[in-house]
Amino acid sequence: MTLPPATAPSHDLLAVAKSLDAESLSRVVALRDWLVTIAARMEDPNEVLAGFLNRLIELGLPVDRAVSAIEALHTEYAGIGRFWTREEGTVVRYLPHGDRREAVYQASPFAYVNRTGEWLILDLDETSEDLFAVIPELKEAGYRQYVTVPILFTNGAENAISFATRTPGGFGPRELTILRLVMPSFALVTELRATSNRLDEVLRIYVGDDPHKAILSGAIQRGQVTRIRSAILFADMRDYTHISSTLSPESAVELLNTYFDCIVPPIEDEGGEVLKYLGDGVLAIVRDKGDDTGGAAQSALTAATHALRRIEAANSEGRFPVPIGVGFALHHGDAAYGNVGSGQRLDFTVIGRDVNLASRIAELNKRLGEPLLMSKPFVEHLWGNPSPLGEHVVEGFAEAIEVYRP
Repeated sequence: MTLPPATAPSHDLLAVAKSLDAESLSRVVALRDWLVTIAARMEDPNEVLAGFLNRLIELGLPVDRAVSAIEALHTEYAGIGRFWTREEGTVVRYLPHGDRREAVYQASPFAYVNRTGEWLILDLDETSEDLFAVIPELKEAGYRQYVTVPILFTNGAENAISFATRTPGGFGPRELTILRLVMPSFALVTELRATSNRLDEVLRIYVGDDPHKAILSGAIQRGQVTRIRSAILFADMRDYTHISSTLSPESAVELLNTYFDCIVPPIEDEGGEVLKYLGDGVLAIVRDKGDDTGGAAQSALTAATHALRRIEAANSEGRFPVPIGVGFALHHGDAAYGNVGSGQRLDFTVIGRDVNLASRIAELNKRLGEPLLMSKPFVEHLWGNPSPLGEHVVEGFAEAIEVYRP
């Protein structure tokens, strides 16, 4: 048994609304208003779902279980599932990328309603257990009726939500009418929130945590510069050009990802931020916290030493095509974010003398045979007693630079 498409024209919804009594219709309007005003601005999506379901229950809908699945644009998962029951509230599950997840989805009620564009309403007492994999689970838990509703976004993303009840007789005509009237508003708010989250996530993934906040707050004019006092970390793989020249593009990407998996987690564990991936290079900072510049320097040094240990372990485990070496340079100064470019194509990049100096010190690693070098401004903030390696001329700087090793 099915209902007409959930995307039915507004005049059809008006005809549906006429079947409700005045009090029920007034409460439906109040729920729609709550969705597009308060729920649209709530920070916690779990509270949005719980608030929506609790208001449906107050309207007389015997909802005992609800599951939503919303596509996500994220490097680590393909979507977010929210599983709600009266007994346990909301549980979040992240839906993985990959063929297995796609195969499970294609055989599910959610894929069915997205293919047909229609609601799926099943009387579970009369539904064969082999229709969908979830049916035996629903029956065993005592559910009597199951309703699945497609939520199609304007960008083509396929999403859905299901409702289940243990009440004999399930959702009656009044309850289904209420659902028909509120689902367009729920779908609209869901898309608005998902679109905002996608924009936020994509910017964070590609430009970093603090820059993405600056961009979203309006810092998009060419020439704008923001200075951040911090410990600056620059890491560079040795002989990457030679190593990658013998690899396929796919193998080169795998090499870089394994390499970055060794470098980046220790930086983030120490409260650092990766600002840029520069081919095989990583530019990161650990911000000063007030006058405690020593804390930032120590965190950057800890991150670098831990990353070197991870590289050593990966080499011993044979995780790289050939053993690799890495050079770390640590400096302290200003990391300046700036908008550079032309016309409508800008880059939110990291610029400035101190950033350039960190990259030049990294070039000394191979020359001096040291995996980790520190500048004098950096060691002045350390609590330890590093070993001096003398002054060295680096490209682009008139004065020789004093460098140290731990």
